Amino acid sequence: MTGGHALGLTLAVVTLTTSGVAPAAGADGGPPKDMVSVGPAVYRPLYPSSPSERTADVPRFFLDIRPVTNGDFLSFVVAHPEWRRGQIKAIYADEAYLSHWQAPTTLGTARASQPVTRVSWFAAKAYCVARGARLPTERQWEVAALADERVRDASQDPVFREKILAFYSESAAGRPLSDVGRGRPNYWGAQDLHGLVWEWVLDFGASLVTPDSREKGQDGNRFCGGSGADSRDPTDYAAFMRVAFRSSLEARYTTSRLGFRCARDAGAPR
Repeated sequence: MTGGHALGLTLAVVTLTTSGVAPAAGADGGPPKDMVSVGPAVYRPLYPSSPSERTADVPRFFLDIRPVTNGDFLSFVVAHPEWRRGQIKAIYADEAYLSHWQAPTTLGTARASQPVTRVSWFAAKAYCVARGARLPTERQWEVAALADERVRDASQDPVFREKILAFYSESAAGRPLSDVGRGRPNYWGAQDLHGLVWEWVLDFGASLVTPDSREKGQDGNRFCGGSGADSRDPTDYAAFMRVAFRSSLEARYTTSRLGFRCARDAGAPR
């Protein structure tokens, strides 16, 4: 099992527990710079592993406003040489790691303001730890990504769903990455959760881990037609695509459209 395949979490439809506007940033208990406050929420798994896990509370947390950029990650590898291309251990990244950069510490044609891609889960996790943060869990990412520009939960809005599916169906071939921060902030104030890159989460692949950790392999039957009909919302194709993509990954994999952002627990020491 790779480092990211933690037990106990599955992809979900989420309903938020609070009413009114999103929590405002403030000196007392507000999010750190360049982060927003998200939640609290109730997480409703698409495939509950047991009746007792049909819902789970998601406490308030902080999330990066935008994905980590090439410029951000360049500063990290300059300060931490062990994560540079050519020096990183093979168990932590595949051969394509940061291959779009001109050199280990030179971006070349990769713009500093573009989201960093071709980074492994191990490297993304190390970056967040160096910042005193961590990768968001799958349930946290899903809570934040349910919001459109106006409401906290747009999961039943057909226009919102179609917009996400259009991004998932696009071919990445020959399409340059846009800079971060061009997407409109969602209800929580986060940008680019959809329409720019896929993003690593801390417990990627957990949606296909069975409740019994002694069982081997992944439950591929969850994606057959009959099993899909048994899910909480069989019409949420975007959710199925996210869990399928995440579950196809290994922690050392990199792709040209896979980036990340960091999260923190609310109330954690700064």
